[in-house]
Amino acid sequence: MTPRWSVIIPAFNEATRLPPFLDKVVSYFEGRDEPYEVIVVDDGSTDGTAEAVGERRLPAVQVLRLPANGGKGAAVRTGMLAARGAYRVFADADGATPIEELKRLEPMLLAGADVVIGSRVLADPGVSVTTRPHRVAAGRMFNWLVARVGLRDIADSQCGFKAFTGPAATRLFEALSTRGFGFDVEILLMARAAGCRIVEVPVNWTDQAGSKVGVLRHGPGMLWQIVQARRRVGRRRS
Repeated sequence: MTPRWSVIIPAFNEATRLPPFLDKVVSYFEGRDEPYEVIVVDDGSTDGTAEAVGERRLPAVQVLRLPANGGKGAAVRTGMLAARGAYRVFADADGATPIEELKRLEPMLLAGADVVIGSRVLADPGVSVTTRPHRVAAGRMFNWLVARVGLRDIADSQCGFKAFTGPAATRLFEALSTRGFGFDVEILLMARAAGCRIVEVPVNWTDQAGSKVGVLRHGPGMLWQIVQARRRVGRRRS
């Protein structure tokens, strides 16, 4: 049976944080009583992430193992192109955005959006975002720079909770080149260039210990990735 939803979870050394979130994802979709699949993409982990998932013996969950760490963009791309769902969402393995937040994204897809992205920046009285001050400052600076490459109306390009229709996911991720953390920007630039309808909605989000993204460690690389992505998308349009 073709799944209605595919959930893609990229995971690099997430043997500790992923299993509890995975249980919540499965419980949520079991309660919906509709076909679904969960694809965990093990991005070259060395801590037994794939084994930790396998030990749970969850029929709807499959693990795709990449031979080496290729980057978050590469992992999400692998999962999206392997997915079969009519709708596809990727979520971070730490569960910073609860899977229940899908209820905020799904209506937008049903109303005709091609891409719906969660936002930690848009204000909503029913949403709570908990994070550390230095990450807030870094996020604001990054989003200001992203606006300068062509995403002026996107408040939060980097939230790790984005949903797509099946056709949009296939089209966009087949063309994705960015392998690292800056892949979100390229996806959104391509979606904009392709005429996709993009909707941004506020979601609950809680900063989790053990983040794989460091402002100083990954920031410069991400900026270079988005500059290169902008050039690629510009060349395709010309």
